[in-house]
Amino acid sequence: MKRLTTALLAALDALIVVAIGVGIALVPLTVLWATQFDMAVNWLVFWRAAVDVWLVGNGVDLVVQLDPTLVAALNLPGSDAAFPITIALLGFALMAVLFGLRTGRRAAETPYRWVGVTGAIAGYALLTALLVLSAGTDAVRPQTVQGLVLPPLIFAAGVLIGAGQGQLGRLIGSIPGLPGRLPGVVRGAGRGATGSSADSAGNVASVSGSGAGSSAGKSVHGLNGTSSTSNTSSTSSNTSNMGAAAGLLPVAVRAGAAAALRSGTAATAGILCVSGITVFVLILTSYATIIGLYETVQAGVLGGIALTLLQLSLIPNLVIWAAAWFAGPGIAVGVGTSVSPVGTSLGAVPGLPILGVLPQGSLAFGFVGLLVPLLVGFLAAVILRQRATADVPPSISERLLTGLGTGFVAGVLLGLLAWWSGGALGPGRLVEVGPNPLLVGALVALEVGIAACLGLLTPAPTVGANGSGRGATGEMPGTKPGTKPGTKPATASRAARSGDTGVGRLLGRLRDALPRR
Repeated sequence: MKRLTTALLAALDALIVVAIGVGIALVPLTVLWATQFDMAVNWLVFWRAAVDVWLVGNGVDLVVQLDPTLVAALNLPGSDAAFPITIALLGFALMAVLFGLRTGRRAAETPYRWVGVTGAIAGYALLTALLVLSAGTDAVRPQTVQGLVLPPLIFAAGVLIGAGQGQLGRLIGSIPGLPGRLPGVVRGAGRGATGSSADSAGNVASVSGSGAGSSAGKSVHGLNGTSSTSNTSSTSSNTSNMGAAAGLLPVAVRAGAAAALRSGTAATAGILCVSGITVFVLILTSYATIIGLYETVQAGVLGGIALTLLQLSLIPNLVIWAAAWFAGPGIAVGVGTSVSPVGTSLGAVPGLPILGVLPQGSLAFGFVGLLVPLLVGFLAAVILRQRATADVPPSISERLLTGLGTGFVAGVLLGLLAWWSGGALGPGRLVEVGPNPLLVGALVALEVGIAACLGLLTPAPTVGANGSGRGATGEMPGTKPGTKPGTKPATASRAARSGDTGVGRLLGRLRDALPRR
């Protein structure tokens, strides 16, 4: 496949992604134009409305100025002046990222990976610019700079992740001291090889190849004795340069930062998973309320379809709002309102049936939700602790710093998501909808950080010479050679047979069952 063909196919992928995103809003609006308005209104009005919805879904702010006749009919406070709409319909952004992952993977399968990546992102940016230029009216004006920058960035994130799968892992693996484990001396670090150089902590990093100008076969050896072979000499050179730059930091700092980044990201994903399940359950249990609100709106068939699509695009927002509720601050659905574990205080809310899932009044056991970030943070840290492979256990201070770093990473990630999921939804009281990102980030960092510190202080099961919870011959610690599994040696204590704690025993067995890389 030639470079030009790769670039054109990637640009075609970008065109399809944009067409699907805009078409989700344009198709029902076009049907509405043909059936309800008998094609008497200019179709470009509906086109611009669909583009505006797509832009909002990608985080672009709109400035709305309602017609005086409509203002008088709505009778909403503050609707007579221009007001912003800054809340993002994250379903569109999530769809762009997922399609970007697919495009990136397809580009990675070709001989010209980065040509395809560049063609896809450039084509998406060009199409976005055309859409932004066609969307502005006196009534609704998108922020031009945001419209030109944000949608391509969101799509580019998915494309780069899809195209670079494995690249980031090889880069991190080539950096001395970044095995993604707890601080400590890694087993086998003292075993050097010809041409290798050991740092002060016993870590070995060697670069082998046919010479400085070798283009293939150059390998970068890291802590675990594994190697990553690059496709070109430039890639290998960049990787080794990154490793050398990272080597300026102390080994304990590098390893602790990598462990905190990994466990903090895992804690964030765990909280979001629990939040997604919670939203699903709430929709099922509040089905009757949601249907009643649909009947109250009386939008008709086409209006109901459009309203349903709008609410589906808000599902990712609801998941993040549920995470903010578990963290403690909750959300606001208008100025002076609050939905939190302590209780719910609502006034007039937007006429979206999906908001029928919001809890009402005070909850007797609402404080139980605060245990979610604590348990998830504790579990992420315990799993990290159980999978550590250091012969020399880290000190208490190193564990505590790693736990606090875990909380910091989780707080930053959820704080950014909370910031992106909220904003202004209309005039008057609706200028404040969603969680407070600073408060969410701070409380998540505190809760996950404390729980992670406790989790890292739990004892780990004995690690054998083969890197697992079993000895070199495959037996569990404390068992005699040749002893069948399940037998109880008389000389072995209960702790030696099964680990130090109940959690350690369970997670140790789970770790042993996982495939080794």
